[in-house]
Amino acid sequence: MDPLTQGVLGATLPQASVSGRYAASAGLLGFLSGLAADLDVLIRSSTDPLLFLEYHRQFTHSLMFVPFGGLICAAVLHFVIGRRRGLSFRQTWLFCTLGYATHALLDACTTYGTMLFWPFSDARIAWNTISIIDPLFTIPILIGVLLSARRLTPLFARLALVWALGYMALGLWQRNEAVSMGYILASQRGHTPTRLEAKPSFGNILVWKTVYETDDRFYVDAVRASLAPRVFYGTSVQKLDIQRDIPWLRQDSQQARDIERFRWFSNDYLARSPEFGNRIIDIRYSMLPNEVAPLWSIQLDPHAKDNEHVIYQVHRDRGTEKTAQLWKMLSAP
Repeated sequence: MDPLTQGVLGATLPQASVSGRYAASAGLLGFLSGLAADLDVLIRSSTDPLLFLEYHRQFTHSLMFVPFGGLICAAVLHFVIGRRRGLSFRQTWLFCTLGYATHALLDACTTYGTMLFWPFSDARIAWNTISIIDPLFTIPILIGVLLSARRLTPLFARLALVWALGYMALGLWQRNEAVSMGYILASQRGHTPTRLEAKPSFGNILVWKTVYETDDRFYVDAVRASLAPRVFYGTSVQKLDIQRDIPWLRQDSQQARDIERFRWFSNDYLARSPEFGNRIIDIRYSMLPNEVAPLWSIQLDPHAKDNEHVIYQVHRDRGTEKTAQLWKMLSAP
């Protein structure tokens, strides 16, 4: 989730749990602790471009790590903030831990995947109920946090939590409606999907990207669920078959191992790029929900040495144009 949302949701839980006089201090400590788990983005390598994919949303986002994450935040923030505001270390630790605890659960509501149960499992949990940026979710929570801090009352933070839970419940309902529409669409094409998922499009929970898999292809469409239901037909792409698509790849090479790492990260939603033969794409994400136009990919090199890594690429071109097209989907009659 975007940093602002992580911070303000981190502020609400400690604010909602204390008496009014601590509302500002609890909110500030919760806000900063709600951001802390994403410091794992600093785990990178100049020689291994996929290392950050393995560690982002890993141990720092585990439910088992929450008490330790809260303690680390408290160890830093108590001397900077807590002690100066008349808090005991125990109070600082409580506020920091409550703020830290919201981070992973919020991330798990998005589509990226969060290792909530590390070290017992490396499964990437994704409940697909909210986009990584959604102003309609964030702004009311921000207002509640600011009002609670200003008026020294937990009331507005509690209302913000009610809004957050209600919005997530609405997103869950919308997701289930989108999944049902996806199955109907597949049935109309004579397909029986081996798996099907619906993911919110950028910045909203009205238009959803549906992706379903058959024996040899992925089918990508967009649907507007519940409110004036509508299907925005998309396209399909062949599933990645290494022997067919990359026959030159040595199976004992680093590039082959990197493909398997990327496969784990993407939950095996991999295809060869229709435009670039040596590019492997993660089809789960695109600016327009009915397109196979990935936000990231890996590039292979037929001439690379056996110990050389793939190249990780991010694709965010034509953002303004695609945002306008997404708005048309949202507002179409």
